[in-house]
Amino acid sequence: MFSGIVEEPATVVRAERAGGNLHLTVRCSFADELRIDQSVAHNGVCLTVVSLNPDHTYTVTAIQETLDRSNLGDLRPGSLVNLERSMIMNGRLDGHIVQGHVDCTAVCTGIEEVDGSRYFKFQYSVSPELISRGYFTVEKGSVTVNGVSLTVCDSLPDSFRVAIIPYTLEHTNFSEITVGTRVNIEFDILGKYIARLNSLSR
Repeated sequence: MFSGIVEEPATVVRAERAGGNLHLTVRCSFADELRIDQSVAHNGVCLTVVSLNPDHTYTVTAIQETLDRSNLGDLRPGSLVNLERSMIMNGRLDGHIVQGHVDCTAVCTGIEEVDGSRYFKFQYSVSPELISRGYFTVEKGSVTVNGVSLTVCDSLPDSFRVAIIPYTLEHTNFSEITVGTRVNIEFDILGKYIARLNSLSR
């Protein structure tokens, strides 16, 4: 379980394919604090640490289904990836409840500077069946973009905007997002449960 509060944008050192799997080796400031089997969110995708390396890096593995649903397959050596370790359940929840299960990808279709902040517009495509199961955004609701907990504005059936303050821009890989960049989206789990309960009550 995560909160969508990114700890740091870390650097991908190696990205190696092995059949349908992708092994990502990452360098970050807390690599030496990790342990094997620990969960870490990478651009919002929950992955398990499979090895700790002598050069202060660690490795995780993404399977083909994960690659099909996310942008992890786009990562290359030198790419920045947003990291968050799993939530400690004895403090404040600063973001929102994030599972680390990416629902789909979206494409940045617009960036606008407004009074010192930056608005990013994202467009996505989901089937009517998934929409009925809660795969959508609502105005002022929560959404996770590349692992970052954000508030939705301008919610439409297939797009939304989010406002990024300078701090978030500096401390996440939003600094590298341009028009055309593909990002990971996780819709709010509470909305999914409500949609499911509504379908069962019909």
